[in-house]
Amino acid sequence: MDKLKAIVDDAVTELEGILSKEQAGKVAKVIESAIIRGMLEGQHRAVDACKDCGEEEQDLAHKIATAIRQKNDALIVNLSSLR
Repeated sequence: MDKLKAIVDDAVTELEGILSKEQAGKVAKVIESAIIRGMLEGQHRAVDACKDCGEEEQDLAHKIATAIRQKNDALIVNLSSLR
């Protein structure tokens, strides 16, 4: 979460002097949203890959997929609290 905030802050800093504080805040929210969507897409692909494994590995794949989903949920809750 700290890394995401640092990425957004770096991007907004690059726009310093070009945008007003209000515009910079809006841009920060858009960047944050785009990063979250990209991260979630990658993790959905990871979960899908777990589902494609053989029958003998299904139990392990299910545990991995569940862990990924739980971490996604925690991340979204933490990011939402930053707003």
